[in-house]
Formats: sequence, structure tokens, C-alpha cells
Amino acid sequence: MIGASQTGTGKTAAFGLPILSKLGAPQNAPRVLILEPTRELAAQVVEAFDKFNVYTGLRTVAVYGGVGYDKQRRALHEGIDVIVATPGRLLDFIGDGTISLASLQYLVLDEVDRMLDMGFLPDVRRIVDYCPDQRQTAFFSATMPAQIKTLANWALKNPAEVEVGIRFSPAETVSHYFYPVAADQREQLLKALLEKTDWQSIMIFTRTKMQADRIYGMLSTSTAHKVAVMHSDIAQRDREKALAGFRDGSFEVIVATDLAARGLDISGVSHVINYQVPENPEDYVHRIGRTGRAKKEGDAYTLLSADELECAESIERLIGQTIERRQLEGFDYEYTALLDPHAGSAEKFKKLFRSAKPTGKKRR
Repeated sequence: MIGASQTGTGKTAAFGLPILSKLGAPQNAPRVLILEPTRELAAQVVEAFDKFNVYTGLRTVAVYGGVGYDKQRRALHEGIDVIVATPGRLLDFIGDGTISLASLQYLVLDEVDRMLDMGFLPDVRRIVDYCPDQRQTAFFSATMPAQIKTLANWALKNPAEVEVGIRFSPAETVSHYFYPVAADQREQLLKALLEKTDWQSIMIFTRTKMQADRIYGMLSTSTAHKVAVMHSDIAQRDREKALAGFRDGSFEVIVATDLAARGLDISGVSHVINYQVPENPEDYVHRIGRTGRAKKEGDAYTLLSADELECAESIERLIGQTIERRQLEGFDYEYTALLDPHAGSAEKFKKLFRSAKPTGKKRR
């Protein structure tokens, strides 16, 4: 099966509950393998499966890097039914004989386009080679570029295709805008948006880890907000602490790379701010999908400078709509062609600008 759906539509339950209902009594050999691109997604799926399994006796184990081997190895030796893994650590355990996939019945390849972005497809192919030919395979990917189509054709046999919602369309519950600004005023506008917006919790996305660290440092020292940072160079323990704190309200703001853009179940995010326009247009949809979940309303703001116009236009082509440009009332803007209706490159945006305060909608 090939599945595609908007973020936040319950995909884990959609594949997890039917698989678990077919497993029956616990056994001492893994019958289900779920591959995820990141540790956070793997841990989240295990958490969901532990809730699904509470009365079944079935055991689920997370296998991912960034932590020691011994605890995971002991859990695997004790006998498990479901493995949720990232590719690298799983191959380590297959290589040293800790794991055999000979008894596997169900294989789930989740967020495959993200695995492609992270360079995991060769590892995924190696893992599929270790799986029995007779199995059921579920394949989830938001996009299907040539490399992923080739993998799907190789790993699946006559797959059914299931699509929920419209691919690459932001949820109707999300109001999203571009905020044009001169590049050297980006930090000032970010702080002004935080000060003048009626928000409850905010995710700020950056392109790079260095950028995330810089913004985290700036906000930690210049505002009273409780801020956390999350990217792949942060120790696993600190990443888990940041996510848990953001979920329970200990942190009001989390600054993150695209590590946090996909799949993670974080409820109650009232606003998303893209510090820069994402270079990959699909990432825009994933990022702003962190708000407006579970039928609640949310807002997403993207800071746009002149050198990012092509990226902005790519996003608009992908989602099939023009994104409204806004200016923040009371902000002392420096000159940029994007704010000059007489500048040639900005002429087509002239009618899209309006001076407005960020929305402060009451959350349902």
C-alpha cells in the first residue's frame, strides 16, 4: 500500500491498529518493522503503540542512534513483537546478529521523502533486502520524486494507493502570510512579531542549526519568554527535554530546524514563524502544519526578503494559491524593493500588501 495524507490526520493509528489487531498473542521474534527518518518520530510511534498495546501483551522497542547500545540490545534479547527504528542503528544490530528479520510479516516505511532528504535510501534498500519476500508493506511519502518511485516499484507489489486530503495544500484551519522585510531587519521583525502578536505557543523554524542556535541565544537574552532549541546537533536527552517542555508548557517558544517539521505530534501550537522562506517548497506545508491541528485555528508567518522571491513563488506554485503579503503596523521598516510598489520586481505584489496587525484570533 502507498499512503499519502496531510500532517495530523492520524496516520500512525491508521497503520498501527490494523497491524496490531492481526498479530494475536505475543511471540519472541519481531513480526513488525516500522522505519522512521528521525529519533523523535521513532520515539513518538513507540509511545503510540504502547498505548494501543496496553491490553495485548505485545511489546514494542525503539531502535535509534544518539544513545547507548546496551539498553536497546537487552530489550531486543528479551523478545519483542514490533521494532520501530531509524535505518543506521537497525543496520548495526542486524550486522552484529542482535536482530534477525526472518520472521517479519509487516514492514512500514514512513516519511520516505524525508528519508530521501536525509540520504537514507541506500540504507532502506539494504534493510528491505533483509526482509522476507512474503510480507505486507506499507509505504508513506508526501512526495514521489523519481528515486522514491523507483524504490516503491522495487519494494512493493501491485500496491493500492490511499490519499487523504489534498497533497501540498495547507490545512483550512491555518491562516498564513508572508511578511516582507529587508534582510538585515529580520531579527528585529521577528522580535516585533513576538511582542505584538496574541500567541500561546510558537514554533520558529530556521534553515540551519547555526541559525537556530543564534536565534535561541538572541531570544533567551533579549526577551522574557521561555525558549528551547532543537536540531540534530543537540544531544538526544536535551532534544527530548525540549520537546517534552514545549508540550507541557514549560517552554513557550521552540526554535527548530526541519527536524521538528514533520510528523511530530505537538498539540496546541498557536503560531508558526518561518525565519526565512524554506528552500524546499514542500517544507513550507509541513512547517505551517505544526499549527491548526485537530480542527483548531492557527497562524503562520514567513519572513520574506528580496533574495527569497524565487523560493516564495515556488511555494505558491506548489499550493496553487497566492500568499498574502502583510506589513506589521508600527514597525520601522528600512527600504526594500518588496515594500516599494514602484520597484519592478515588486509591482505584481502591489495589491497584495496591506498594513495590518497580526491576527489575535481566540483559539477554540
